[in-house]
Amino acid sequence: MNDLLDPLLDARLKGFPHTHDSVRRSAIGSLGWNVLAGDLPLPIALILREALEHNLAWMQQQARAWKVDLAPHGKTTMSPQLFKRQLDAGAWGLTFATVKQLRVGVASGARHTLIANQVVGDADLHGIQALLAGHADLRVAFLVDSTAQLDVIERWSDVHKIARPFEVMLEIGMSGGRTGCRTHAEATTLAARLHASIAVKLVGIECYEGLTAQGTTEQDVPVAAALMDRVEAIAIECAKRRWFETDEVLISAGGSAIFDLVAPRLTPVLGRPVRGLLRSGCYVTHDHGSYKRYLKVVDDRLDCAQGESLRAAMEVWALVQSHPEPGLAILAVGKRDISYDLEMPIPIKRAARGAMKPSGVPASWKVTGLNDQHAYLRWDAADEAAAPAVGERVGLGISHPCTTFDKWHWMPIVDNDYRVTDAVSLHF
Repeated sequence: MNDLLDPLLDARLKGFPHTHDSVRRSAIGSLGWNVLAGDLPLPIALILREALEHNLAWMQQQARAWKVDLAPHGKTTMSPQLFKRQLDAGAWGLTFATVKQLRVGVASGARHTLIANQVVGDADLHGIQALLAGHADLRVAFLVDSTAQLDVIERWSDVHKIARPFEVMLEIGMSGGRTGCRTHAEATTLAARLHASIAVKLVGIECYEGLTAQGTTEQDVPVAAALMDRVEAIAIECAKRRWFETDEVLISAGGSAIFDLVAPRLTPVLGRPVRGLLRSGCYVTHDHGSYKRYLKVVDDRLDCAQGESLRAAMEVWALVQSHPEPGLAILAVGKRDISYDLEMPIPIKRAARGAMKPSGVPASWKVTGLNDQHAYLRWDAADEAAAPAVGERVGLGISHPCTTFDKWHWMPIVDNDYRVTDAVSLHF
């Protein structure tokens, strides 16, 4: 546990000082490092402490207002230290996508867990049973969306004579989407089979609305409502037919784009206790791109002022390594360091060589392309006088935090003056 929550970090890791001795993560805040003082080699991905703490508190408060619980998606960060912060803030548990991720979460102290995915592999079924055998207080519920998947689970369970049935949640999906039952009839047929099986226990209903999000209230409200209507209908039928095998039914939904549209629907009246579980994960650091745009619409629906809800807490800083022609600078950061799956990084700050305070950047600055280790920063001709100098530092915002987290083994946590106060480790 000590090596997971408080690992040794050293110069083999990107972003760690080249000549510094190895150090425990918990000691990093006492070393006096400052990113803008040049104490850490660039590029570096970092987390702003005040924004992080604000996001943890705001989302937990919002969940309480909706009378639901958080089971945030751990795949976003895969950070034991951030898992602990989420649980300490009041999260009911954690969600994962794979059994490997689950193992990291359990080793980090999580005991209420979901796998928001179908489990079908023999090795994964064995891995879950091994975790359950090693932790009497552990709950693991995963998704089932077909009788074919149930057949696989039952055959494996019959061979291995499992001690504890798998807890499963019936997934409701949408035509043309990803996983999940497409029709009510398909869902009820599967629910009946799950109830009759000795290999599994039906403990809840799940869906994922995020793939439908368009970022407008006019488009998102009816689609989310239709999905949650289907979830509620199958939950009511399962309760009526006594197919749930649990004292408390779990109803779960929620990505990080339109979470406000599903959270109030997670506690349908079933005549028995219900625990609504919101699985949003990217709220921890939020972003400067896609989720920022989604949140603006969410804020309007929640009547939140700008900055009152989630705040961007992750930045990636890089050096200007070349200014080879007018209108172009090359930054020493690339696809191995920063998100690019949804859109290019967003220039947000600059700091001249030796400067200890950042300033803003011209509006025309834009990253137009990335190579493995290089970024192409361009600007309008009218801003050539404000061109970045070789050796200058540029702070980049991200779009989609998941695919920046997975490019690093550790990240410093910094105050607003970029003094390093703590760090997190990442286990992808």
